[in-house]
Amino acid sequence: MTTTLTPELLLSAYATGVFPMAEHRDDDDVFWVDPRQRGVLPLDAFHISRSLRKTIRSNRFHVSFDTDFEGVVAGCADREETWINDMLTDLYGQLHRGGVAHSVEVWDGEALVGGVFGIALGGAFFGESMFSTRTDASKLALAYLVDRLRVGGFSLFDTQFITPHLASLGGLEIPRPAYRQKLSAALENDAAFDRQGDVTDAYSLLQRNAQTS
Repeated sequence: MTTTLTPELLLSAYATGVFPMAEHRDDDDVFWVDPRQRGVLPLDAFHISRSLRKTIRSNRFHVSFDTDFEGVVAGCADREETWINDMLTDLYGQLHRGGVAHSVEVWDGEALVGGVFGIALGGAFFGESMFSTRTDASKLALAYLVDRLRVGGFSLFDTQFITPHLASLGGLEIPRPAYRQKLSAALENDAAFDRQGDVTDAYSLLQRNAQTS
């Protein structure tokens, strides 16, 4: 347990393969997690379903990056049970302002309806949480995030755990030693979250996904 957690300590922990969680929103403390089986989403195996392709082509939603980081974190924490407490919310905000934590936002008009956020270190991206208030919004956020990570030169997308939702998109579990090896290699990569520039158009995203799937 710890009551003194700084952005520097948090990044050091991620670099060694552990991450913090709180028991619940009102908990003033956090504990460290180091799963025996780690969830990862291989960037060359991300699966865009037929229904998600239809959503992407429809242009019903629009996507942005790092436009409303605080809104995405708040959306992820806005549930009956959450591991995101005030301490972590503050730390993620500091990392975002330092250019290390990033978000993907999905909008329906002017309403934020989905998103995902995480931390980038070297060629590793540590996905923290995602939320959705519209069908396919979180899947859309992941599709654009995966595309951005590919273009940016990332080699590891750490999802911490695997849910049925992530498994349907290509996520899988790997043993802790294998994860540590992938993490060590990824941290040496010269990757950049902003290398892609503006948001990719739907056609280019789907074309690149078809080439890597």
